[in-house]
Order: sequence, then structure tokens, then C-alpha cells
Amino acid sequence: MAKIIIPTPLRKFTDNKSSFITNATTVGNAIQDLAKSYEPLAKHLYDDQLNLRSFLRIYLGEDDINLLEKSETLISENDVISIVPAIAGGSNSKIIYQARNY
Repeated sequence: MAKIIIPTPLRKFTDNKSSFITNATTVGNAIQDLAKSYEPLAKHLYDDQLNLRSFLRIYLGEDDINLLEKSETLISENDVISIVPAIAGGSNSKIIYQARNY
């Protein structure tokens, strides 16, 4: 069975569970299993067209699935899938400089 690692910000939708075990054979089916098991989580994983949200990165081991077969990437019994939400932040020093000198 493969394991999905659930990132901290999404654990409030999974009863604070940090991982999920699945018998799925593809990454896409594994993520669907997770969303079906924790329905409040689904809207944070999928957009209105049921596509994975663009700000999420899904890794199989250390490989971004977008560089593999995307949702159709096959998984094995001992694979680990990680969901990595994008993190916003930082600054653009030019914008800050312009704002200070306005």
C-alpha cells in the first residue's frame, strides 16, 4: 500500500492525520481516495472542473509527477506521495523601494 503524506495546513481536514494509506495504482486515484475519505479536503485539492489545484505540487518520492505521467503516474506498494502546497511570501525590493519613495 502506498502512503500519502498530508501537509500540516491540510491536516485540519483529515482529523489531524499526517498520512493516508491507499491501495490505488496511480497517483490520481490515490489523491481521489484521500478526497473521498475526507470530503472537506476535496475543495482544497480540486478546482470546480475537478482538476488538481494549480498551487499544489504532488511528488512521488522525490519526483514531481508533472515530470512523470502526471495523475496517471503508476505507484507501487511502498511508494510515498507528498502533497506540497505553494508557499507565498517574500518581497520584491523594487516595489518596496518605489512605495517608500512615492
